[in-house]
Amino acid sequence: MAEKLPIAAELDDGCDPKTGRRGTVRYLRNETAPRAARMMLGNALRLHREAAGLSAGEVARQMAGSPSKLSRIESGTISAKAQDLLKFIEMYKITDPEEQTQLRQLATAAQQSPWWQPWAAVTPQYLQAVVSFEDMAVSIRSYQLTYLHGLLQTPEYARALIERGRASEGAYDDLIRFRTARQERFVEASDKKLLCVVDESVLARPVGSPEIMREQLKHLITLTCDPRVQLRLVPLHNYDVHVELAPTTIFDFAGHLPTIAFAEGYDGGLVIEDKKMVDRRVKEFDAVATQSLGPHATRRRLQDLLASYRY
Repeated sequence: MAEKLPIAAELDDGCDPKTGRRGTVRYLRNETAPRAARMMLGNALRLHREAAGLSAGEVARQMAGSPSKLSRIESGTISAKAQDLLKFIEMYKITDPEEQTQLRQLATAAQQSPWWQPWAAVTPQYLQAVVSFEDMAVSIRSYQLTYLHGLLQTPEYARALIERGRASEGAYDDLIRFRTARQERFVEASDKKLLCVVDESVLARPVGSPEIMREQLKHLITLTCDPRVQLRLVPLHNYDVHVELAPTTIFDFAGHLPTIAFAEGYDGGLVIEDKKMVDRRVKEFDAVATQSLGPHATRRRLQDLLASYRY
């Protein structure tokens, strides 16, 4: 059920309700989640339509289609077909070859079956949206204060979290395989970078067992040597750190595609496209990252935490 308060509260957060924009903030729970390629294509087409000064009704009439179909394309509910994309490019006067190529690539990606299809029955819809953004992004910035980001977790740590969750016992192994495939895809994408800012309380609160925490901390220490991964700890005993930002992931994409933020909740989350709202979260994230421990201090603190889990 996509209800009420999360969106209503967030619309006051730097978003002008008079703009009439739709789909800039979505609360995802159990409804069909937008895949990144479809959503980014739809968002780009909407921005081009607005730049061309055309209303949705005008475009629908010129394409001999319905406004509802155009709305579904722009919201990412459905993907634009090849012939429709050519009409959009001509109608919106998109002459830049790079932008045309990017739109065609998005349209092609939107038609492909997602890699997580084998695990679609056991993964929440909102998580499917998140990993689709993760797949497309060139840079991922994450702030966590409840548990470690999925790309940082060892299989044992992940299993301990999954087993105390709401999944059925029969789905445990499938979810572990999904998590492993997700991490392997990140490793294979050599141009992708990850910056994780982790509140120290995440590691102070044990998950699973001392053995699991020891192996997880060893893994994090190893990751501090990976040039593609930046890990920063937010110290517990610093009164000046602003930790009001909820668990948030920021996705940056190549080319002209806009940044997207995902604010995680207990059983879903907000997908945020609105530029002002995204910018606010980026600034808050940057402030927390600046106040966190640097790379060397983070590594030393991880080593201290590892020592505390020894027999």
